[in-house]
Amino acid sequence: MAAADQEPHVSAVRPRSYQDESYLHVFLGTVGNLQKDGAFQDVVLEVEGRRFPCHRLVLSAASPYFRAMFTSDMAESRQKTVVLQGLDAGIFGVILSYIYSGTLHVSLDKVQPLYQAADLLQLDYVRDTCSSYMAAGM
Repeated sequence: MAAADQEPHVSAVRPRSYQDESYLHVFLGTVGNLQKDGAFQDVVLEVEGRRFPCHRLVLSAASPYFRAMFTSDMAESRQKTVVLQGLDAGIFGVILSYIYSGTLHVSLDKVQPLYQAADLLQLDYVRDTCSSYMAAGM
């Protein structure tokens, strides 16, 4: 067989995709640390007079409610401080802890207001976890 008739060399190693299982954990931990350190925060959410400095990007990624708020022509999309009505400040703190850590702390005394806040903020995992918690306790 002449050299011109040979097929080009094809590598036996095919392209693959790899999933770094630790990346999500490390990434979320870093985002949580940025929150604790007060780094890169670009919005303050005010609930019952209590101020919660946050990141629009993180809130938008976690919740369709915040995504709609910050990506629309709503006044809140341009405000440095956004006042949220109809939420308890302590419960909102639990919600933010979940958003920034992925860990949800549910207790009998907080489960119903947590469910209501999660429903308002469109946090399906929190709402569904509260439902399961209430169902298991009955």
